[in-house]
Amino acid sequence: MVAGATGLVGREVLAALLADKTYRTVHVLGRRKLPPDLPESAHPKLVQHIVDFAALSGVPKVDDVYIALGTTIQVAGSQAAFRAVDYDAVLAVALAAYAQGATNLGVVSAMGADATSKIFYSKVKGEIEHALVRAGFKSVSFVRPSMLAGDRASLQQHSRAGERIGLAVSQLFKPLIPANYRAVLARDVAYGLIKAVKSGTPGVQTILSGDLQGAAP
Repeated sequence: MVAGATGLVGREVLAALLADKTYRTVHVLGRRKLPPDLPESAHPKLVQHIVDFAALSGVPKVDDVYIALGTTIQVAGSQAAFRAVDYDAVLAVALAAYAQGATNLGVVSAMGADATSKIFYSKVKGEIEHALVRAGFKSVSFVRPSMLAGDRASLQQHSRAGERIGLAVSQLFKPLIPANYRAVLARDVAYGLIKAVKSGTPGVQTILSGDLQGAAP
């Protein structure tokens, strides 16, 4: 099951899972259907579920859960609205899937996630990690990417000036930047997460951005 399949990383997760022969069916949870012009939207393995993340019910029985839900405070409009997505919705999906028998959980977190951080964004990311560890899954995997690189235009996402500058600087000074702080391709993040979830390693795995570089085939 995938939640957040229309985002930069989520779309790459969805595409990879649909192409993965070890998965028979891929269920997608979303507030609306995938755009019809998206190639994955017509895949025979895909089953879409329109849900209200604030009142989640009736999720399918699955083995593995991938959560790539996330927003920014600027897009959400307030800290409360941000937390409703990055904490409340993420936890709701995880708990609903666990109640249906899911055993392996994979979540897109963020570099710097820390429940004790004074930075609101990082604090929420750290708090949701702690909550998910306590949810009961046999295997929990977090990926903590740094700045994401990918095709936002095809997702009809606005390009962010700060991000464009950051990506340009990251590319220019790549050899001098520590691996964990370099921009990372969304595709690499997706494949790194899938590999971790499929391993089913008991306990908690936290994969940092440097270890995600080059994960995609």
